[in-house]
Amino acid sequence: MDYVLSCCSGADLSKEYVNRRNIAVTMFHYELDDVEYEDDFGESLPFEELYERMIAGASTKTSQISIGQYIEYFEGFLSKGQDVLHITLSSGISGTYNSACLAQRELMDKYPDRTLYIVDSLGASSGYGLLMDRLADKRDEGMNIDALYQYAMDNRLKVNSWFYSSDLTFFIRGGRVSKTAGFFGQMLNICPLLNINYEGKLIPREKVRGKKRVIERTFELMKEYAEDRENYRGKCFISHSLREEEARQLADMIEAYFPNMVEPVSLYPIGATIGSHTGPGTVALFFWGDERWEEHT
Repeated sequence: MDYVLSCCSGADLSKEYVNRRNIAVTMFHYELDDVEYEDDFGESLPFEELYERMIAGASTKTSQISIGQYIEYFEGFLSKGQDVLHITLSSGISGTYNSACLAQRELMDKYPDRTLYIVDSLGASSGYGLLMDRLADKRDEGMNIDALYQYAMDNRLKVNSWFYSSDLTFFIRGGRVSKTAGFFGQMLNICPLLNINYEGKLIPREKVRGKKRVIERTFELMKEYAEDRENYRGKCFISHSLREEEARQLADMIEAYFPNMVEPVSLYPIGATIGSHTGPGTVALFFWGDERWEEHT
């Protein structure tokens, strides 16, 4: 097509995947013990090393993509006569959507004959990636940029996102769980189960005791909310931070229950932008399902 489909590195897709699907990516940056790295598919710093250093006590900090970075990135396409549809990490998690919109306003004055759409994914990690996957499919089927922009706006809330963590250390360190609650949670083997709501915010939903039970509960939620329920035909992505065995266990359960899925479950590592906050121990499930709304999810 004659336009660029683009996202941020917070979509937690692999370099091989985005190259194969012709999706442009601009990178977040993060700091590990005051040293800055680019969130570049783990090339600057492998994800395993990031998480191992976090376990050892290293501090992390992320920064949103700046207006200046967006202007330089978008202008690389617009100056060549290409239109751009860019999908951002959820505004409920990061301020990067606002930065992209400010860059858009400035660039549209300079390139009035070009189109630059900005869409808030209202998602994160490979759920944001699952939306990008569907948009790439529609683009490849011949959908033009205007129609694809509207499709993204109409369907972004149909991506269901469920996360659990079997290690509360980084929830405590980040202030999302108090030290007292975290101590007793660890003692009782409590795994918080969260999802992303209709505003794109990460919301605690349940406290599940034990790793086996939280995996089962996450699977049950897909059975409850998946599009067409047991006849689900869409794709399913799972991302994780140093929990490949648990992610594979969940994927096996899903593949056995949903035989009509278009392809096997795809597993991805949680990248540095999201993982700097969740730390190791997180598994996240993403699928197409019931639309998120205020009283629901």
